[in-house]
Amino acid sequence: MQGLKIGRHWVPYPVVQGGMGVRVSGYRLAGHVALNGGVGIIASAGLGLGNPDFDGHNFFQADCDALKEELRKAYEIAPDGVIGVNCMVAVNDYDDAVRAACAGGAKLIISGAGLPMNLPDLTAGYPDVALVPIVSSIKAAELIARKWNKAYGRLPDAVVVEDPDTAGGHLGEKPEKIGTGEYDQYATVRGVKSYFAETWNLDIPVIAAGGVWGRDDLEYALAQGADAVQMGTRFVVTEECDADDAFKQAYLECTQEYIGLIMSPAGLPGRAIRKNIDGVRQHDVDLDVHCSVNCLKKCTYKAERERFCIVHALDRARLGDVATGLIFCGTNAWKADKITTVKDVFAELFPQEQRAAVC
Repeated sequence: MQGLKIGRHWVPYPVVQGGMGVRVSGYRLAGHVALNGGVGIIASAGLGLGNPDFDGHNFFQADCDALKEELRKAYEIAPDGVIGVNCMVAVNDYDDAVRAACAGGAKLIISGAGLPMNLPDLTAGYPDVALVPIVSSIKAAELIARKWNKAYGRLPDAVVVEDPDTAGGHLGEKPEKIGTGEYDQYATVRGVKSYFAETWNLDIPVIAAGGVWGRDDLEYALAQGADAVQMGTRFVVTEECDADDAFKQAYLECTQEYIGLIMSPAGLPGRAIRKNIDGVRQHDVDLDVHCSVNCLKKCTYKAERERFCIVHALDRARLGDVATGLIFCGTNAWKADKITTVKDVFAELFPQEQRAAVC
């Protein structure tokens, strides 16, 4: 088992921490994952709500300022670590968030919830920043590569292949295709790997995201052709996760039956703890919650009052309101049975003899 090199950046362990929006993966989690030898990821979405300078009208500026501050604090924890940012294409301030991430010192940008077709243009002044799109198909990887090469003379430094059947949060697949058993994540991993090797003579890491909980999952992913894994759900139940303890407790109490798909007002399916989903919707209807941030490019709540205001629902959850807040999770959330530490997660994934060999 080897380390992971993405662009010009290297970490001892092939683990990328998943980006979880609205401060679930903020500076503490990202910093400690980086400190322990993985790639720490701050999610840019919704950070403005927790910025004390947000006055109800300046969300986009507050969002970008908060992202730079999260990066600064993460590097205080892991000065030499590899820390990146997850930027969602679906948000209105996507371009500004990418630029803020680069200005704040992010070493890589992971980008999904849409195809990040202009990402190389946004990062043109930061050649050391690695660019990592999220895809669920070989076709999507091909579209991105052809566009990036033709328009910018750039190709991805790595690719994340997300499994919609197991991953948490927003999913890049039609809901009717999720859970049918038709999708083969590792066939896609191998196909993406082969595409870049055969078409571009490029050996880049392909990172498997979704369904990775323990060492067996990690070993299986690597045996199936992945170069690394992305893990989000497992890191929620750590002391360092930036969410409130009540958010983590919801993971400890959930069962497999509680976990399922919801339709986001962004027009994408998402995986969440569904036990409280009626309370999420009713809260916003009863209080006639209005859009105060205009965060999404496409939002059925803003347009037609359908479903709920997602950024406020996610923010309520991470602050501890699990009755009316939206709690995203992967299919393995039910496996959580204790709060541990990031260090302990890495110790389980990489036994002592292997840690010495890799470092």
